[in-house]
Amino acid sequence: MKILLTHGYFLAEDEKEKAIMRPYVPLGILYISAWLEQHGYDNEVFDSTFSSFDLLCARLIDQQPQVIGIYTNLMTKLNVLRIIQFVKANEQLQHTKIILGGPEVRNHAQKFLEHGADYIVFGEGEQTMLELVQFIDGTYEGTINDIEGVSYLDAEKGLLQNKERTKLKSIDALPFPNRHKVDLQLYFDAWKGRHGTSTISVSTMRGCPYSCKWCSRAVYGQSYRRRSPNKVADEIAHIKANYAVDSIWFVDDVFTVSHQWLEKFTEEMTNRNLVMPYECISRADRMNEEVIINLKKSGCFRVWIGAESGSQKVIDLMDRRVEVEQVQQMIQLARKHGLQAGTFIMVGYPGETKEDIYATVQHLKNADPDLFTITVAYPIKGTPLYAEVEDRFVTSLPWESSTDRDIDFTRTYNRKYYDYAIQMINYEVNYHKALKKPVANLFKLPMLKLRSTLAKGHMWMEERRRIS
Repeated sequence: MKILLTHGYFLAEDEKEKAIMRPYVPLGILYISAWLEQHGYDNEVFDSTFSSFDLLCARLIDQQPQVIGIYTNLMTKLNVLRIIQFVKANEQLQHTKIILGGPEVRNHAQKFLEHGADYIVFGEGEQTMLELVQFIDGTYEGTINDIEGVSYLDAEKGLLQNKERTKLKSIDALPFPNRHKVDLQLYFDAWKGRHGTSTISVSTMRGCPYSCKWCSRAVYGQSYRRRSPNKVADEIAHIKANYAVDSIWFVDDVFTVSHQWLEKFTEEMTNRNLVMPYECISRADRMNEEVIINLKKSGCFRVWIGAESGSQKVIDLMDRRVEVEQVQQMIQLARKHGLQAGTFIMVGYPGETKEDIYATVQHLKNADPDLFTITVAYPIKGTPLYAEVEDRFVTSLPWESSTDRDIDFTRTYNRKYYDYAIQMINYEVNYHKALKKPVANLFKLPMLKLRSTLAKGHMWMEERRRIS
């Protein structure tokens, strides 16, 4: 049985991502690949990141797989629809069954099915994908209705959604992802060429126990399951033995959620001489000095501490359940112990005002992170934020040619205001940083201040338009 797994992300078509150049290996389909292989189903992974739509189509025609499994998220949705359209329009692929999984499919299942997908896998995908493959192969002892975690269209009844898949009790049962199925050197070279060091992605947990209103929990739900520290250390030992890579990127939502786990992980890494540089994401309320010491001891060189806003009012509206002052303290403490600290900022959240945006500027000046990123809030279907603003959408966009990232809604100010706000925040904070070395930044300082002033002026004009 021929099975092809892909994800439909083409880096060459994404100018913004090319500028950033931080491509990550598609771990999700590599886990699916390993699970299928472990249960007797060989498969091919077509890693589209450094390839093209035309080459993927050529591979499909050449292989004519019985099953094509496609990981689908916000970034890949439109390309996934292109792939479906190609498969369904090609006579040589009429026997190919299209299975979609990933965070985008649960809340858009009917649309994807109406556009040609045969099956939707929602929730944890390994066992569901295996049973679907067995069903298509004719070896499954049951009917399609018996397969948990599947949606499909019935000619008479329309959309049918089977029972939710029971999550794996122990994710230690998962094999290592099939990294040998992709050319990791392409990723290493891309990172090395742009950032000076190469990196490899590793997952230690599934789910997130927190309740942020803007965050999608479409795959693992509001859960928390963790691989044991020794299993994670085994994987890192395997990576070190097989790949010449400089650092690890832990993809977990909150790496330090369990202090006990981190302590045991640190012991594994140090006792087995496995320490290598890594970066991770955390929350200020799951950090303290002991946690930071263990992070550094186990190899962490950079920790991203979520904040999203410098206004406590906005953080509470998001249901972030963290204190602004605590975020500042943990960023400062991490830097004190020699770690780089990064943070995330979001503007344009419902209820945010000009005063909240300037509170964010002050927050970043106080915290003084090494790095920060800023995005404009957008609602993802299935999240509390989406439900909160759905009746305030500015336009009704065609589903097949847009994503949730394109949705705008009536906010305190218009969309242009927040674009200028992002510029202002960047210039103001970088000006503040440059002031620490005024001689070295003698010519940079006036330019940063001028650009910040211009951005503030544009914000003022957009605010006037709203009032008038």
